Amino acid sequence: MDTIQALIIAILQGATELFPVSSLGHAVVLPALLHWGINQRSPEFLPFLVMLHLGTATALLAYFWRDWWAITTGVLGIGDAHEVSESRRVFVLVVIATIPAVVMGFFLEKYVRGLFGSPVIAASFLIVNGLLLMFGERLRGRGTADRHLSSLSRMDAFTIGCWQCTALIPGISRSGATIVGGLLRGINHEGSAHFSFLIATPIILGATVLEIPKLMHEQVPHGVLLLSGIAAVVAGITALLSTAFLMRYFRQHDSWALNPFAYYCVVAGAISLGVLFLV
Repeated sequence: MDTIQALIIAILQGATELFPVSSLGHAVVLPALLHWGINQRSPEFLPFLVMLHLGTATALLAYFWRDWWAITTGVLGIGDAHEVSESRRVFVLVVIATIPAVVMGFFLEKYVRGLFGSPVIAASFLIVNGLLLMFGERLRGRGTADRHLSSLSRMDAFTIGCWQCTALIPGISRSGATIVGGLLRGINHEGSAHFSFLIATPIILGATVLEIPKLMHEQVPHGVLLLSGIAAVVAGITALLSTAFLMRYFRQHDSWALNPFAYYCVVAGAISLGVLFLV
């Protein structure tokens, strides 16, 4: 993997981790389309992957620092009674929403990704992801989705957490699935996206922490570490800009916000399948 490839993958990670278009699906499909021949299971790719996730998680922490500061102080009992109570309620909701993905990921992640991690399957599920976004938007349009994040219940959080499990399949977007889950529970786009990005932080950090023990047993060349560090910064900046854009976008386009991403996934998946079958 050369520097240009590393920077392209970093930008791709920073954007698609948050845009509802599947970072894993793009990571599987794009190198195959460009004939890069990158072995994502090689020891040299591990530090790169860890640093990309660290950069993305740092960006989310930076953007939502007020939320995490309120949650932390609330858990510690700092502040007035109402603030502590509300912060602890949000903390419990984040934990509840995180549990399904942690459990499913622990038992099924390697099996599911090994089974579905081919470029053809990932491109196919990009189309499925687009249809899922359309499905969520259409069903949401038939009902009411004007609840705010403050009204989120424990059942809402658990349901959204279950939707998050679908992102174990390459091509299905974690943010897209959780936003659809929020919409179907009656939460508006902005609130669904806000909660989706909040619960992304422990998931991404958890995935990073799980890879660190493996990284400690690898002899990583200095050049790989340097390139991984640069890529992490690029991914972090991209993720920060993506988050800021998406939060404003979902706030301003509440009636049809997922549709452009749905159309993109269907078209990108179909074109990718066509190219993969022709070459």
